[in-house]
Amino acid sequence: MESGEDTMDRIGIELEEAVSLILEHTKQIAETETLSLFEAHGRILAEPVLADHDNPPFPRSPLDGYAFAARFSVGARADAPAVMQVAGCIYAGQYRREPVPAGSAVRIMTGAPIPEGCDCVIRLEDVEVLPSPEAPEDLASGRVKIPMELQPWQNYCFQGEDYRQGTLMAEAHSVIDSATMGILASVGRTSVTVFRKPRVALFVTGDELAEPGRPLPPGKLYGSNLHLLYGRLLELGAKIIKAATVSDDPQAVAAEIQNARAAGADLIVTTGGVSVGDKDIFHQVLPVLGAERLFWRVRMKPGTPAMFALYEGMPMLHLSGNPFAALVTFDLLARPAVEKLGGNANQALRRISAVVDQAFSKASGQRRLIRGFCEQGHVCVPSTDAHASGILASMKGCNCLIDIPAGTPPLAAGDAVEVILL
Repeated sequence: MESGEDTMDRIGIELEEAVSLILEHTKQIAETETLSLFEAHGRILAEPVLADHDNPPFPRSPLDGYAFAARFSVGARADAPAVMQVAGCIYAGQYRREPVPAGSAVRIMTGAPIPEGCDCVIRLEDVEVLPSPEAPEDLASGRVKIPMELQPWQNYCFQGEDYRQGTLMAEAHSVIDSATMGILASVGRTSVTVFRKPRVALFVTGDELAEPGRPLPPGKLYGSNLHLLYGRLLELGAKIIKAATVSDDPQAVAAEIQNARAAGADLIVTTGGVSVGDKDIFHQVLPVLGAERLFWRVRMKPGTPAMFALYEGMPMLHLSGNPFAALVTFDLLARPAVEKLGGNANQALRRISAVVDQAFSKASGQRRLIRGFCEQGHVCVPSTDAHASGILASMKGCNCLIDIPAGTPPLAAGDAVEVILL
C-alpha cells in the first residue's frame, strides 16, 4: 500500500494477510544505543561486526608436545628414532622471537605460538625425553627422541585458521545470544551498538477482572492475560512502559492509550472488548481516538475477533480476552510487530511438518490452531477438552501450534500436519 493511499478497512481476513498488514504498517525503530557486551545479551545488533585481526593471530600448537621441522624426522622409526636437542620451552601466552636452530626441537604447550623454523608438532606422549645430565629437571634442555616420521604442517594450526581479518562475525539485525557474546569477545569487542528496545503498553480490559492478591468478589475472576502477555513481551525483548487492567469504559481506555502514546509507546497491545457484545468497547474506543482500523476479525479459531488499528501512526493490536486466544493471537500477530520494531530480521513464523501421535476428535469447519508439543517430527496433542479458548493451563509445556486448515475432518494418529513453532 503506497504512502498516503486511503486504507481499506478489512473484515474477516486470512492470517497471512493480517500479518502482512501489520508488518506493512509497523516501522522499525531507528534509535540505537551502545552497551557493554555484558549488557547486550538478547538485544538486536544495529551494525555488522567484522573481525579486525586473524584468529589465531599466529600459528599455534593444538597439543602438548615438541615442535620441530618435519624434514629432520625423515626415516625416523621406533628402533631408529631421530634425536633432537631441546632448544627451549614455550607455554601458552609466551612468544619466542628467535628461530629454532635447524635439527632442534622446542617443548611446546597447547595454544602456544609455533616458532619460526618449526612446521609440525609431535605429541608429548609419543616421545622419549632424555634430560640433560647437568640439569635433569630443566624441561627446556636435554634431548628428545622422535620415534616416527612427521609430515610438514602435521598437528599445526595456521594463523587465521578460525577466521581472517575482515570476516563477518555477527550480522546486523541478529539477536545477541551467548554464542554471539563469546564470538564478539573473541574479536576484542567490549561494547556493541544495538537498537533501542520497543516500548510497549499493555492493557487488559474487563469489569469482571479482579487483581491477583486481593480477595475475589462474587462474580469476579482473577485475570491472567496481563501477566501472561507481560511475560511474553519480556521474552521478546520489549520494554513495557505501562501494564494495567482497565474498566470497560471507552473514554477511560482511550485516555490510557493517549497517555501511553505521549509517553513514547511504539505499540499498544490490548485484550478484551473486540467482539460484538455490549461490552466490546473498542468499536467505540477507536472513534474517540480518531484511530484508523485496518482490519477486524481473522479467519481462524481461536482469536477470530482480533483487530488492528493505527493511532497517530502507532500500531495497535486488540486481541480476544480469552487467555488461550490472547496468547495465540499475540504470537501470530503481535510477535512479528515487536520483532520488526526492534530490528530483528527474523519475523517469519517458523513452520515445520510433523506427524500427530494422538487423535483430535473435532472436525475443523474453519481454520483452527491447537496447542501441542513437538519433538523430532512428532507432535503430541492434549485432550480435545483442553482446547477451549478460555483454557490456559493446558498451554504449559506446549511449544507449538498445529495449524489445521478449514474443512479438515478429525485428525487421526499418524496424520501429517503443519506446525508453527513458538
